[in-house]
Amino acid sequence: MIVNYTQKGWRIVSQCSHGILAAQICAFWKKENQPDRWVETLIATAEHDDANNEIEKPDLLEENGGPRNFKMEAFDKKYCEKLLNSAMIKSCYVGLLISRHIQFLYGEDPSAKSFCDQLKNKEKLWMKAIQVTTKEIDDSYSLLEFCDAFSLLICQDLVQAENRKIEISTGPDKKSYQLYSEKDQELIVSPWPFEVSTFNVNYEYRELEQLSFKNTAEFRSAFLAAPLIWNKLRISKPPNRQLK
Repeated sequence: MIVNYTQKGWRIVSQCSHGILAAQICAFWKKENQPDRWVETLIATAEHDDANNEIEKPDLLEENGGPRNFKMEAFDKKYCEKLLNSAMIKSCYVGLLISRHIQFLYGEDPSAKSFCDQLKNKEKLWMKAIQVTTKEIDDSYSLLEFCDAFSLLICQDLVQAENRKIEISTGPDKKSYQLYSEKDQELIVSPWPFEVSTFNVNYEYRELEQLSFKNTAEFRSAFLAAPLIWNKLRISKPPNRQLK
């Protein structure tokens, strides 16, 4: 869960909703720069956090009784295996991208070193089996990671006010991309990497006024009872005056 504290209480975006937003962003990438295995790249981007229904996890609360944010989650080998196995059933290419994502998330975690080393060794066999190069996987994963980072900035409400720029990530073209907002519900990306000059995206979240919960069951009940809120945003090319 992506958990934000607001004046109204907790604002919670599911990992699945975040993944769908990332895929919406990815879908508008400039056609001439899209990877050859385009549909599989989109699928991996949409499902990179879909190993299980997060609301069914046994422990959803931090020590003070508030909902546990995704950044508090430690390496979980069973979760990673489930995520990877689900991806590999769809496509080995999707599996390779998910393998890269697991290494990106946990590559510096000592408890994950053995698992990540195994993935690196398996990648060579998988790439040989489907006849893809390291560069193809690198390029596709760089796009996935860019869209993941972009979606997380939105879902964590980190976009800066008053035209202050924030870095999204380095794209597959090795360029650094900046994000800012000129007006409510419109985001500007510079430089512009997308096919069209403006497009709409959306994501869902829930708001809970109750700040602390006795146990996971109480939180789960409150979360499922909370109404869904649908948020729509416009992502646009910088105004012409800023391109001169």
